[in-house]
Amino acid sequence: MELRHLFAFIAVAEELHFGRAAKRLQMAQPPLSQQIRRLEKELGVQLFERNTRSVRLTSAGESFLQPVRTVIEDLDTAVQAAKAAGRGEYGRVSIGFAGASSHETLPRLTRAVRAAHPAIELVMTGQTYANVALARVADGSLDLGFVRLPVTQPGVTFRVIDEEELVCALPSDHPLAARESVPLEVLAGEPFVSFPANTGSTVRDAMVGACEAAGFNPRVVQEAPDSYTILALVAAGVGATLTVTSVQHIQQSGLVYRPLAGPPIRRQAALAWRADNPSAALRAVLAVAEEALPTPRPAD
Repeated sequence: MELRHLFAFIAVAEELHFGRAAKRLQMAQPPLSQQIRRLEKELGVQLFERNTRSVRLTSAGESFLQPVRTVIEDLDTAVQAAKAAGRGEYGRVSIGFAGASSHETLPRLTRAVRAAHPAIELVMTGQTYANVALARVADGSLDLGFVRLPVTQPGVTFRVIDEEELVCALPSDHPLAARESVPLEVLAGEPFVSFPANTGSTVRDAMVGACEAAGFNPRVVQEAPDSYTILALVAAGVGATLTVTSVQHIQQSGLVYRPLAGPPIRRQAALAWRADNPSAALRAVLAVAEEALPTPRPAD
């Protein structure tokens, strides 16, 4: 059964006149009559009673009309949905983020996406360390990841959305808390609290790298899976830690942050995605992110 036969049937059924129906369909009357006859032959029923003066639907034609209208309406809905999906107005985008360090950037992005494209479903995966998010973007199990540079995986592209600095978090009663800034080398003998090793935490990697550059390996006495727990342990006096400025919104009794002495140790946060990801919804989200999370100007 051809769609053009269904359109022809609807036109004749609504006009009850082959000449007017043909004009409406922008075709000649004889081909229209042939299409109706082919449709009747395929169905095995007569759809119209016609004579030289009038055309009217048979009972079979009346029964056939509304279902055919529904089919055409559903087809139009499907076509519009496909076009909308192609423009990125519909779809699903999976996003991986770490948690505390995304507390400002993530809500700004999700609010902007929901305002611009309410039919796009955002599937959020929290507690995803930056290197893990990067690996999952690379293997295609995430569409978009909040990561930190460097990004070296083949096929993965990125855009910087924030620049952070390493800072020292200390118990408020620690002697170093009285200083305006903390030289890294004076932390050599201190116990540290940090993310677990080998779990993909770029903050842990940055902490270890900074301490090694200052001439010592940090003595990690307690590990925890997220910044909230790590900083609670620091407040409890378990040890110090190096963290990033984006988590300084975590404020609690017994906890202080101090900048590191010397040149700032900066880390760039970014959005990462596969360049060959075909998702139109992802492209729509990335377009929204250009305004919601603009690339910052380079720090002096």
